[in-house]
Amino acid sequence: MMMTEVGRKSSSSDAEEGEEEDRQNLIPQNETRPTSNSDSLPVVYIDHVSSSIRRRSWLNFHRFKQKRYLLLILIPLVVVLLYVSVDFGNLFNNSSIWDFKFVGSSLSSTDRMRESELRALYLLKQQQLGLISLLDRALGNKAGIGFNSTVNNTSIDSNSSGLVVEDFDSEDVKSRIYNQILLNKQIQQVLLSTHTSRNVSNLGDGTGNLSEVGINMCGKVNRKLSERRTIEWKPKKNKYLFAICVSGQMSNHLICLEKHMFFAAVMNRVLVFPSSKVDYQYNRVLDIEHINNCLGRKVVITFEEFHEMKKRDMRIDKFICYFSLPQHCYVDEHHVKKLKALGLSMPKLVSPWMEDVKKPRKRTVQDIVAKFTTDAEVVAIGDIFYADAEKEWVMQPGGPIAHKCKTLIEPSRFIMLTAQRFIQTFLGKDFVALHFRRHGFLKFCNVKKPSCFYPVPQAADCITKVVERANAPVIYLSTDAAGSEAGLLQSLIVVGGKPVPLVKRPARNSAEKWDALLYRHGLEGDSQVEAMLDKTICAMSSVFIGSNGSTFTADILRLRKDWASASVCDEYICQGELPNFIEEGE
Repeated sequence: MMMTEVGRKSSSSDAEEGEEEDRQNLIPQNETRPTSNSDSLPVVYIDHVSSSIRRRSWLNFHRFKQKRYLLLILIPLVVVLLYVSVDFGNLFNNSSIWDFKFVGSSLSSTDRMRESELRALYLLKQQQLGLISLLDRALGNKAGIGFNSTVNNTSIDSNSSGLVVEDFDSEDVKSRIYNQILLNKQIQQVLLSTHTSRNVSNLGDGTGNLSEVGINMCGKVNRKLSERRTIEWKPKKNKYLFAICVSGQMSNHLICLEKHMFFAAVMNRVLVFPSSKVDYQYNRVLDIEHINNCLGRKVVITFEEFHEMKKRDMRIDKFICYFSLPQHCYVDEHHVKKLKALGLSMPKLVSPWMEDVKKPRKRTVQDIVAKFTTDAEVVAIGDIFYADAEKEWVMQPGGPIAHKCKTLIEPSRFIMLTAQRFIQTFLGKDFVALHFRRHGFLKFCNVKKPSCFYPVPQAADCITKVVERANAPVIYLSTDAAGSEAGLLQSLIVVGGKPVPLVKRPARNSAEKWDALLYRHGLEGDSQVEAMLDKTICAMSSVFIGSNGSTFTADILRLRKDWASASVCDEYICQGELPNFIEEGE
């Protein structure tokens, strides 16, 4: 078996089991990746004449660009049309055109057909090499446009030309040309299929040529921080929002906490993290003080800090429930009892509106201010994991709150360093990370339309295509799959005739020092710590492949987006495809 694993099963199984059971549609099925846009080229207007000259030259430049890339797309089509319509047998026998001929002066019609096919194959191969060379030149610095640069959506005077120059996105151009290279490879394979003396694999896939000229087909996504919309979080004195998260497991709770932070900023309150007696022990997996440092003020406190301040006056003054159905605040009696056991006195749970967990409505900041503003000292609004309040704002890179860091909610320093040491030991800088969710996922996915559970062979084919494009030598595997499924997956992932190793975290070995920090600080063996370590390694990968519908995957995508590690090649397993086989149902 190529799959690298020694002993320990990935902890994402324990941490994620049941995570999506109370939610049937957490992540959009056909989520689109943002395209990369970099800083635009400055345009300086001197006077009316120079402005007109600039507009004409700019338009000519873009017309040239559009024609060139249109030509690139049409080349394969023209070659194929020529192949099926022209008598290549006679054409290629003209020695004035071609410098090489097959041995033998007398060829049968079958031989001439084969010669024509091989010469057409030669043309296609030359086209592939030419496209790669052109891609290198087109995305170089010849026109003053850098590899990751863009040109703003610049409007030409509608009175003079009536034209608009479209966005020029280098990542999109790379993607389109790369697709042409893949199409070229497919044509080569079809033509070679009748020739038993030739081996398709000898042609390669073109990605090796790309890497040789320094072209990375999986560039980073532009975070567009200049367009980021933020809100200042400046809590009023002695005003607190008590966070309550009960849906699912850790990944769901982290999403819930992120939304609570947004609500606390809107309500100008300090956020109180839940007690480990009723929730997870967040200080073992998160750097809570990092949040305060990023804002330069105290905006979050632990329950223990809250308890120390309030001592015998532990109370929630007002419970304003965001959700009213299926029960107020989406908090059951069992959780209420656990809160009271902490010494908290609690008022009656009330809701300012009708809001159903199963059908949340879109809400705005104005709605939140209008319904949840109060002079009460300590307020709770219940679990808001399912809340649809300013979703685009909350999910933007860096989050909705103004701060000086890349992200507010991130793994603890010990986990970050351990992930980096693991990568340095086993993976290196160029690796694909795969979150392959399986346990309990078959039933969960088959309830959704369309299903998100793929047969292993189909999943392996999709994963192979991404790995091929990323040109990565190894895959980090985070999975709760049984050994039989993981083993089959490993056997099916082959690129260039060679299997690509799947690497999982090994069991502790005193001879290895990559996990020494966890061992020394008593964090080893904690399932939540190990799950967060898995997320962190995945978030640091060159390219990430996730499981659609999993909040574990969603949290990894959040970190990648905020850390600027997100790639244009990131995607869900078999994104855009339907499973090739689905059960009939019970």
